[in-house]
Amino acid sequence: MENLKEVLLNKLASCVLEMEDEEVLEVANKYIENEFDAYEGISKGLALGMEEAGKLYEEEEYYIPELLLCSDAMYEGINILKPNLQKHKTGEHYRAVVGVVEGDTHDIGKNLFKIMLETSGFEVFDLGRDVAPIDFVNKAKEVNADVVGMSTLMTTTMDNMQVVINLLKEEKMRDDVIVMVGGGPISQSFADQIGADGYAHEASKAVKLAKDLVDKKRGISKEVV
Repeated sequence: MENLKEVLLNKLASCVLEMEDEEVLEVANKYIENEFDAYEGISKGLALGMEEAGKLYEEEEYYIPELLLCSDAMYEGINILKPNLQKHKTGEHYRAVVGVVEGDTHDIGKNLFKIMLETSGFEVFDLGRDVAPIDFVNKAKEVNADVVGMSTLMTTTMDNMQVVINLLKEEKMRDDVIVMVGGGPISQSFADQIGADGYAHEASKAVKLAKDLVDKKRGISKEVV
């Protein structure tokens, strides 16, 4: 059975990479029929294929039309898998505000991050695409967010992440929230440079890191009290 699971995960990834939006439905349904974990189907199958497509885009083997067709296939698969996701039980309540920074409308990575957050027990407030820096701050204040997650696929909009962090400092909120950044051009060194708390190349790893950072912050605050 484990071998079949690996085969189907690889097929899910290749369907996305090869823009097979019809075949991915068949593979996703077979994956669910075998009662395999839907979260892994997304994180180790569909998302992996999208990550490979992103690399081809960076290497200029794929362009925007191909990337969009890959994302179409990914979302077809997600539509099959998502209803079967089991929320990971947690005694804590987590809140996250997510969005694509101002000037960018590429939301594939943000949407994956959102789905992973939701299945990991987060209440997610999705601001969508092309989000002004102040909107991240206002929403985080409104909902008392634990995490602010920002993504971009464009180098020209990366600096808006720094703007959000500066605004959080101005509002005396920086110490209260974990700031996560991600997207094609983002790196650990850039995250360190702007003072973000976390970065991960994959959405599933970013979610685990976000939860670990929130738990650590809460643990420290409890010890101080």
